[in-house]
Amino acid sequence: MSAEPPSTSVAVADGQSKGARKPKYSRFSQQELHAWQPILTPSWAISIFTVIGLIFIPVGLASLFASESVVEVPFRYDEECLPPNRKNDAVAYIKDDTANKTCNKKLIVKSKMTAPVYVYYQLDNFYQNHRRYVKSRDDKQLRNKASENDVSTCSPEDYTPNEMGHKPIVPCGLIAWSMFNDTYKLSSNDKELVINKKNIAWKSDQDGKFGSDVYPKNFQAGGLRGGAKLNESIPLSEQEDLIVWMRTAALPTFRKLYGKIETDIDDNAEVMLVIENNYNTYEFGARKSIVLSTTAWVGGRNHFLGMAYILIGGISLLLAVGFLLLYVMQPRPLGDPSYLSWNRNPGCLR
Repeated sequence: MSAEPPSTSVAVADGQSKGARKPKYSRFSQQELHAWQPILTPSWAISIFTVIGLIFIPVGLASLFASESVVEVPFRYDEECLPPNRKNDAVAYIKDDTANKTCNKKLIVKSKMTAPVYVYYQLDNFYQNHRRYVKSRDDKQLRNKASENDVSTCSPEDYTPNEMGHKPIVPCGLIAWSMFNDTYKLSSNDKELVINKKNIAWKSDQDGKFGSDVYPKNFQAGGLRGGAKLNESIPLSEQEDLIVWMRTAALPTFRKLYGKIETDIDDNAEVMLVIENNYNTYEFGARKSIVLSTTAWVGGRNHFLGMAYILIGGISLLLAVGFLLLYVMQPRPLGDPSYLSWNRNPGCLR
């Protein structure tokens, strides 16, 4: 009787068969690479927390002092700029094209403001982060002249009414349509404080998101009017007010840069403010403010950053002191197996 050939399964197991799929050996696939697992001894833990505290607390104090050096002058004007006889019908007043919307107010700057002085407009209770609002734009149309008919995501601000030819609107969408259109003029000591509106937008937005060959067309046309109008002879890449507005805010209270004043404003100076109160925030209960502000190395006034650094540094120092006291008062050998739960209470494993 002839002997049977060796089993195929045995050959495969031994890696001798041609059909065997034995992977090529490598230290990575076999998990043989060198590894380092730090062991946080008490001395290391105490040292790390101490270093974090000693670094974070001075940084936090420096941030707070820098934030305190920022001079900020806010002024809310949505109620102040309503005529006394129109306070009860503010919506009708703001929609009345024949009404005088000019508002003159006086601000007192108590501390000297060193140039550049940034002029912001602030809106409260305005949800630019609403899903339908954020999606109501077309980035291709903003970048490329050949895509001016791409308005599929811009409804209802996509085409002009039928009686006006049903033409595509450039720029389309609710974001551009609702652009802020209040204007400000400032003066001090009978001298105008010129507001420079150049270089207020992100350079990356100008170069990458808005085309130099795309011009506004059919914008704010028809019966339904939104906010500001655009100059049709200037390309979108140079309309910085539009670019600033279309970088939508994440929170319902936000500030956007209106311009910069390149001259100093002395302390206790009287600043005359002329406002064109055009933007309709009365219909949905929003609030409007103008803010004059200087900056420091941390940016504008913001106490949160410094307080956060101080808080984290303080907690780290407290943990370092606590671990140090615990290590001094109740020392124990590192890796002592007697502290394992099954060794401290052996009966629980039965």
